[in-house]
Amino acid sequence: MIFTALVVFLGGTIWTIVYSFTNSKLLPRLRFVGLDQYDRLWSTPRWLASIENLFIYGILSLILSLLIGFILAALLDQKIRFEDTFRTIFLYPFALSFIVTGLVWQWLLNPDFGVQSVVRSLGWDSFTFNPLYDQRIVIYGLLIAGLWQGTGLVMCLMLAGLRGIDEDIWKAARVDGIPMWKTYLFIVVPMMRPVFITTLVIIASGIVRLYDLVVAQTSGGPGHASEVPAKYVYDYMFAAQNLGQGFAASTMMLLSVVIVVVPWAYLEFGGRDRRV
Repeated sequence: MIFTALVVFLGGTIWTIVYSFTNSKLLPRLRFVGLDQYDRLWSTPRWLASIENLFIYGILSLILSLLIGFILAALLDQKIRFEDTFRTIFLYPFALSFIVTGLVWQWLLNPDFGVQSVVRSLGWDSFTFNPLYDQRIVIYGLLIAGLWQGTGLVMCLMLAGLRGIDEDIWKAARVDGIPMWKTYLFIVVPMMRPVFITTLVIIASGIVRLYDLVVAQTSGGPGHASEVPAKYVYDYMFAAQNLGQGFAASTMMLLSVVIVVVPWAYLEFGGRDRRV
């Protein structure tokens, strides 16, 4: 089973990389053109816009997901009443598909019957909030939906890490008169390093393959203002029937995954003290 999975994964990866150096169109063909596909890729405004969007979305998603998720986990860790109920409410969006999430937030952010319409009906006639229709801020509309769906998972991972902290550490901190925020910042967070690293990898992998949410919420618009690499790959491979360009773009996405995974593997395994 493992051998089969490795063969399929490595075989598919090598096949994609090899054909990214060809001029394959509707069907793959071994007619090599060197780096032409990559030259074309990095000179295409649509691809450059998708990289910029993914960078903005990725950085903000990483920071805000970790921050909001950790704060929610810290609040739930105070043994509050109805903890199970709150945990279920926060985690529920993660059970939805990105398609459903995208459609829900498309309605919520629609200026005609969403948040803007509701606020204006309360008397604030000049209130404007239509991020999905503004090229300058449409990526932030996607970010809102992404955070709404994914923060619950981050919260659960962080809560599991907090519950793994020895109770004696909290007691010692209280005896020493250390403020709670300092206990979290200087004692608890460093002890949760493996949880943070794992969470970062999970978030980053979701960011790189971002596709469903964009298609459901904006279809890459207005124009190409919310274009992302995964949609670029899909459009060129299936809509434009340009396999060579799609393979080149997917190879660049693979490279971005490697950039994420290699540091994680080093931090998780390479930095450990292997002495017995």
